[in-house]
Amino acid sequence: MTPEQFKQALAELGWKQSDLCAKTGLEKKTPSRWATGVVPIPDWVSAYLGAMLDVRRLAAKYTDTKVAPPTEE
Repeated sequence: MTPEQFKQALAELGWKQSDLCAKTGLEKKTPSRWATGVVPIPDWVSAYLGAMLDVRRLAAKYTDTKVAPPTEE
């Protein structure tokens, strides 16, 4: 995961770097170091953010109020 992909994933989730810290127990400075490319982003971060994006997409799919419920006949 590149720093740009990292920032994009956080944006898609609507998270700040501090939100990621709160959810994962990371120190406050760690995500900033990843976002600026100072420190490589560990593989688990890509997997975690990918899973959270998948959960968000599934939730949207099944809770989309624009879809009319099936009618009984």
